Amino acid sequence: MYSNHDVEKERPLKRLRVMMVGLRGCPGVQGGVEAHVEHLCPLLVDLGCDVTVLTRSSFQPSDVGPEWKGVKLVTLWAPRSKGLEAFVHTFLGVLYAAAKRPDILHIQAIGPGIMTLPARLLGRKVVVTHHGPNYDHQGWGRFARFVLQLGEFFAMRISQRRIVISNVIRELVRRKHKIDSDLIPNGIVVPEMPTTSHALKSFGLDAGRYVLLVGRLVPEKRHKDLIEAFRMAGLSGWKLVLVGSSDHPGAYMREVVEIAERSPNVVMTGFQTGLALRELYAHAAMFALPSSHEGLPIAMLEALSYGLPVIASDIPANLEIGLAAEHYFPLGNVSVLSQRLTEFSMIPSAGSDRERRRQWVRERYDWHDIAARTCEVYAAVAGRKLPISEQHASLPPTTGSG
Repeated sequence: MYSNHDVEKERPLKRLRVMMVGLRGCPGVQGGVEAHVEHLCPLLVDLGCDVTVLTRSSFQPSDVGPEWKGVKLVTLWAPRSKGLEAFVHTFLGVLYAAAKRPDILHIQAIGPGIMTLPARLLGRKVVVTHHGPNYDHQGWGRFARFVLQLGEFFAMRISQRRIVISNVIRELVRRKHKIDSDLIPNGIVVPEMPTTSHALKSFGLDAGRYVLLVGRLVPEKRHKDLIEAFRMAGLSGWKLVLVGSSDHPGAYMREVVEIAERSPNVVMTGFQTGLALRELYAHAAMFALPSSHEGLPIAMLEALSYGLPVIASDIPANLEIGLAAEHYFPLGNVSVLSQRLTEFSMIPSAGSDRERRRQWVRERYDWHDIAARTCEVYAAVAGRKLPISEQHASLPPTTGSG
């Protein structure tokens, strides 16, 4: 005869239902938050979560169906407006979550985090990931900055649990909101190196003879600094490749395009994904990131995952990656950036050096570990155990919120 304890023990654990909101679309949509969710969610499914991602109608790829790698995708309407789309979409997402009643509503980023209050009032258990203080970005007006700061306030003080992607953000939250958070960084999947080079032919590039920057065309990425530094460096036979576009083309994007058109050997590819992007990373000589604001730069981690030497501005988020001093330059100092480009162009490219960088980033930013730690946060908030499969049972535990 079985006891009640035996029956409880044999009964399969119910999958934890998680709903995510706060991103534009998934998969293959430009943006750091979008890349974060794209890598994380399939692994959450593997770890025993039932994951639904709410996407915006104006960004979600039309060729992606209602399910992708086990992740359910639900598209909700949102206006195509820089100031309104995240606010409106997240509000509609909170209402949708109130109707569907997931165990966890995971809000990505502090702008959408302004909807933490209505989500809690509607009875949802909320986890928020702080990807960076967006109110510091150039291009936001006074009211928009206020709304973003209000979003941070609600997200950090009202959610049941807060995840931050870097120590810089963790200290900011401690200082401003007197509260601890779970440090779970962005991760990286170390890719198979492509053997093809079709994208290089399309853009007139030679392998090992170009500098690469991948990122949205927004002021905080400081493309103009890099273009000017590349011009000053005068690297004969080299090109500068700018990969990315803007969700809301404006004056900054037009200015960058105009400068690039006047600058010999500067190539703008627009937004790239899939094999083309992999080829551009794999065959570059170096990667440069002159940005003024980052959370934890996924593009920089991606460059390292291809074994590229990286040159980055010395902002705290970039320094947190932990590269040697020669890989950094003072933010906005075009002269020093130009010197770095020249110096790095003279270093012979060795396969052993590339493999060493790939191993270095693999050991520090593993998505499987990140997914397991995120699941532990969910379980703590929901008061549940997770049906984690045996293949992931040995992953390291979360560092906690202290």
